[in-house]
This record gives sequence, structure tokens and C-alpha cells, in this order.
Amino acid sequence: MQVQRIADLDAAEYARLMQRAGADVQRVLPQVQAIMQAVRERGDAAVREFAARFDQVQLQDLRVHPAEVAVARRQVDPALLESLQCARDNLERFHRQQLPQEQMHELQPGVRTGRVWRPIEKVGLYAPGGKAPYPSTVLMLGVPALVAGCPQRVLCMPPSPDGTVPAAMLVAADLVGIRDIFKIGGAQAIAAMAFGTETVPRVYKLFGPGSVYVVAAKIWAASAGLPLAIDCPPGPSEVLVIADETAHPAFVAADLLSQAEHGEDSAAILLTTSATLAHEVAAAIEAQIPPLPTAARIRAALERYGRILVLEDLDACVRFTNDYAPEHLEIMTADPWTISTQIVNAGSIFLGHYSPVTMGDYLSGTNHVIPTGGYARMFSPLSVDEFVKKLEVQELTHAGLQTLQGALRALTTAEGFAAHQQAVDIRLG
Repeated sequence: MQVQRIADLDAAEYARLMQRAGADVQRVLPQVQAIMQAVRERGDAAVREFAARFDQVQLQDLRVHPAEVAVARRQVDPALLESLQCARDNLERFHRQQLPQEQMHELQPGVRTGRVWRPIEKVGLYAPGGKAPYPSTVLMLGVPALVAGCPQRVLCMPPSPDGTVPAAMLVAADLVGIRDIFKIGGAQAIAAMAFGTETVPRVYKLFGPGSVYVVAAKIWAASAGLPLAIDCPPGPSEVLVIADETAHPAFVAADLLSQAEHGEDSAAILLTTSATLAHEVAAAIEAQIPPLPTAARIRAALERYGRILVLEDLDACVRFTNDYAPEHLEIMTADPWTISTQIVNAGSIFLGHYSPVTMGDYLSGTNHVIPTGGYARMFSPLSVDEFVKKLEVQELTHAGLQTLQGALRALTTAEGFAAHQQAVDIRLG
């Protein structure tokens, strides 16, 4: 892995690091539009055709039935089941702390206002397949939806060529009480949940990571004239580590490799004030890669979007980090809490030498569906907030209405809305 001083990066290289891979939505959009329109017009029949074309599977029944979930329960190793339950419990504890509080306030005598919240009634969850099964993603999506109390939670996941879906993913769905589960992947899954089919219910908001085709489908669906919302468009995984001379080179190397393992387009960057640490981490990376079964994928990612950068001080590391806005940020320094107070753009922050991103990916209770590609500048990790909506409430008494009548008249007169004024005057006589 290349070690460079930040001062030696030219403008083009700096820009490429900041941009990272990104999702090439425009490139696939024409194909995605065709898929979306076909599912919108022909429903289940189109979904089956795309499953045969893209997943090499002939599906008669798109729905996962309870008997299949029961079989999956028997297939999953007891140790894995225990781990899934542990992850689910920690996720629920963390997300229950996020439930909004309803409050009403008397702004002035006779004028009472506030906000209440309600769960989104129908949500669509997408859990990707492809390189590996991801039961952890099912939990990350399913727990906040469960805690929020969303009445209908629809889950889609890609099928295997034999028409099954991974047993661990079905067990994870069962652990969070999801009953509407469908063997549909890719853009056709997003279309099915966005528009509804004979089998798949239409939802009001879509969640979950996926391929560039899934990302493009979510963006297109949200602009297709439907009352439909989506979560933050996800992209390739990324980690940025800030480390000083107190960091352990083997720890830093292992954490960079763990995120590069996600895919060839993943980003892994170390910022350090210590040239010695930089070269020790580079050596540790070379030592740790060979035994890993994902070594080829890791090397491809590190070559494209991996860097070890030496900066003049920790303030420079903070400036780079806020510019980069990483999905995952690890701070391995003598005083990580102080540095964290200066971070304004990051998705999930891991403090200290014993807080690897791996734990956030699985068991610490925080959510691993996090904005990537710089979206951490304006989006937050997935939370209960995404699954609820806030309703405004107001109550005025006769006296409160009378107090505001005069101020209202100037505004309605300025805007030319006499009927608005009449709606108040008629109550006051």
C-alpha cells in the first residue's frame, strides 16, 4: 500500500481520492428504466422474466412461505443463531433510545403547539446477495423498522439459481418479525416494492444498500411521480483512520483490510502524523493479506482507493476528514474523544484502539447502513427517525385566537387572502 506525504499529492490525485468509486448511476439508468417500466406495467410476470435473465432462476412463487422459514431455522448453525440473536438484541437496545419524544408547548396563553410522531405504514427493505449472504443487513434494516412500529415491512432479497434464499437471512428476518419476504433481487425488486405487483405490496419508503442497479432504481423510483421516499443512496464501503504514534500498526492494518474486503471499489485510507507508523502499517498490510481468502479483492481495492498519507499534525487530519466525509471513521490516537469533537462530517465514529469497524458492522448495536461517497456531509446513519414521520399539532382557545387576530389581519391583507381572515373573524364575531 502506497505511503505518501499529503503535500506530495497533486490536485488531480487529491480529487480522485475525494471522489472515490461512487455509483455510476447514469451509466446503468437506461437499462434500469426499462426494468422499472416493465414491472410497473406487467407486474409479477416481468419480475419472473428478470429473475430468469439476471439470477438464472425460474420462480413460480415469489413469496417466501412460513414452511421455508422453519426449514431455515433447522439449517442454521446454533452458534450463528446465537450470534444473530445477540446482534438483534444490541441493535434493539440502541435503536429504542432513538424513539422520539412527543411534546406540547404553550407558546402564549391560548396557543398550544407541538409535534407527535407516527410510524410509516408500509416500508420496503432490500438486502443484497451477490458475493455473500448478509443476514446482518437484514437485522440493520429490520430492527429500526420494528422499533418504530411500522405495520407492514416488506423484504426483498436475491434468490439463488435453485430458487432458495440464504437460510441465515431468513432466520434474521424471522428474528425481527418480518413476514412479507420475497425472492426478488436487483432493480426488479425495487420496482416491485415501489409500484406493487399482484404479489408484492406497494410501499411508501424504500431502504437498503445494493448494486449500482439497485441504487439507480431507488433514485428513479423516487422521481417517477409516486408519493415514494428513499433513504440515502448507498455506495461502496469506505473507512478512514486517523492515527498517531500511539496506534498499533497491526490493528490499523487489519481495519483497513476489513473494509477493503467488501469489494474492489471500496476505499481504505490512513491519515497519520507519524512516518514511522505509516511504513509499519504498510508492512503489516503486506504480512496480513496473503492468508486471506479475499486477498485478490482486497489488493484491487487498495490499489485503486487505498492510501497511507502522512500529514503535518492532527489538525490537518481533521481538515482532510471533514472534507472527505467518510462512512466509517476510526480515531486511534492518545486522545480520540477530543479529536472527535472537531469532526462534523462522518457517518459512524469508532474511538480508541479497541473499537474496530467490524463491531459496528455486526454486534455493537449501531447501524451499519451509513452514508458513503461524501453523503455524510448531509445524511445520517439509518435510524428509527427514518421510519417515522412527525405530525404538527396545534390547539387555540377563543382567547388565543383573539390575541392573534390583529397580527393576522396585516398578513392576510398583504397577501390578498380575505377568506383566510374571514375564517378567524367569523369565530370571534
